[in-house]
Amino acid sequence: GRALSESEITALFQVCRDDSSRQGIRDLALLAILRGAGLRRAELVALSVNDFTPDGGILQIRQGKGDKERTVYLPLSAVEIVNQWLDLRSRTPGALLCPIRKGGAICFRHLHSDAVYKILAKRAGEAAIESFSPHDFRRTFCSDLLSNGVDLVTVQKLAGHSSPDVTAKYDRRGEEAKQKAVQSLSIPF
Repeated sequence: GRALSESEITALFQVCRDDSSRQGIRDLALLAILRGAGLRRAELVALSVNDFTPDGGILQIRQGKGDKERTVYLPLSAVEIVNQWLDLRSRTPGALLCPIRKGGAICFRHLHSDAVYKILAKRAGEAAIESFSPHDFRRTFCSDLLSNGVDLVTVQKLAGHSSPDVTAKYDRRGEEAKQKAVQSLSIPF
């Protein structure tokens, strides 16, 4: 797998914004959740409308790996995007992210996890970026949080990993991060 660059993420979001169809806003919400919460594909498609609390950007993950539940939080910009999708979808109980028929009718059932892969492949093609897997958003989420100075245990909890050792495998910062870290130490002259 690989981490997505900021320019790739921006390009993916832009192709969804440029798509004025219902799929465009749904796919934008899907991207916002993947980018903002780093969910596994199965966790993403299991989300229901009632798992999302706009105040605070809270997502309740009820069917995490190993049947573990956890709470994650979305950035405010992602909350706005998900709210835009819900304004279009309606807040009718059911799946948060739903299939959309060719005629534009929204089906209030859950997407299949393979649909996420197909949506991302389609959007990657439109954005003219190298193919990637849905899990690469998860890698990017963990790595970016670590690069931004978030501690390993917090990232572990957000990602739903069983231990910090699992989270550490997602760390893609490399030598530059280690070099920058030691520069923060003070050495008396």
